[in-house]
Amino acid sequence: MNGDARRSRLEQQTIALAGVAQCARLVDQVSKTGSFPMEFLEPSINSLFAFDADSVEEVFGGISGVKLGLNNLSSLLASRQADENRDVARYVFAMLYLERKFAADSAMMSVVHNRLEHASFRAEHFANNVQDLCHSVSGIYQDTLSKLTFRIKVNGSAQHLQNPKNADIIRALLLAGIRSAFLWRQLGGRRWKLIMQRKQMLNASQQLSRGLGVV
Repeated sequence: MNGDARRSRLEQQTIALAGVAQCARLVDQVSKTGSFPMEFLEPSINSLFAFDADSVEEVFGGISGVKLGLNNLSSLLASRQADENRDVARYVFAMLYLERKFAADSAMMSVVHNRLEHASFRAEHFANNVQDLCHSVSGIYQDTLSKLTFRIKVNGSAQHLQNPKNADIIRALLLAGIRSAFLWRQLGGRRWKLIMQRKQMLNASQQLSRGLGVV
């Protein structure tokens, strides 16, 4: 991806990282409450099938598709240690770490890409049934990334975690978060920059949120 000339590189990285944060927040919400906001689940899952997007925001169907992520990224950058952010922050960093392991395995990357391309037919024809789509994506995650030695431990209610539909949604979100992490790195994102540029990224995420009318 060449990036969007209308946005600074930092803004592009912020949008991609917001994609990771959005998946992390949704994983946290599904695992603890069994519920999720469909208006953010759909763009996160559908981002997996944006193979030829011209800009980072197009990956999410427009910047409004990652509004929840921008809010949560702002919250994490402002106060990562807050109790309500602890699990979300852990998922974000776990997905960034797992993306590095995934990117180092070209055979696995090829399998995931091919299977997502195959599943994209379902994405086009069954767009109104995102849970059905999550079941397909969950299978891809189970057959590939869940085989790596590093595993993401999800905290939550046993009742919700043991529900097969919730488990499918969580695995699909983890794969979507890793896809956003890959996009973030493509755009020049690096973990050390999260420390060095934390204030600039916080400002960028807040400005992008304000542009959507988010308080």
